[in-house]
Amino acid sequence: MLISEAYAQAAPPAQSAGADFMSLLPLLAIFVVFYLLLIRPQTKRAKEQKLMIEALQKGDEVITTAGQLGRIMKVSGGYVILQIAENVQVVTQKTAIQTLLPKGTLSSIEKE
Repeated sequence: MLISEAYAQAAPPAQSAGADFMSLLPLLAIFVVFYLLLIRPQTKRAKEQKLMIEALQKGDEVITTAGQLGRIMKVSGGYVILQIAENVQVVTQKTAIQTLLPKGTLSSIEKE
C-alpha cells in the first residue's frame, strides 16, 4: 500500500588490525619528532651543565646567569666565591654559573 517494505542492509566489513596501527602512526610520528627535536637536546644540555658545575675548581673563569664575569676563588658545598674585580668578591650559588670560560679570557678583556 502506502508504506514500502524496508529490507535490512548488510553490516559493513570489520576493520582489520592493520588499520588500527595505521591510525596511530601519525601520533607516533609526532612523538618521535618531539623527542628528537625537543626532549633529547634539552636532556643532553642539562647533563653537560651538571658535569660542568661539578667540575668547577679554584682559578676557573666563569660567567654567571646574571652576566657577571669572574674568577673562582673558593668552592664550598653549593656555593662559590667569585672575584669580579680586584678586592671585590661575591658569594654565588654553583647553579648560577652559566658558562666556563677558557683560561686567560678575563686577562684579555681587562687589556681592552
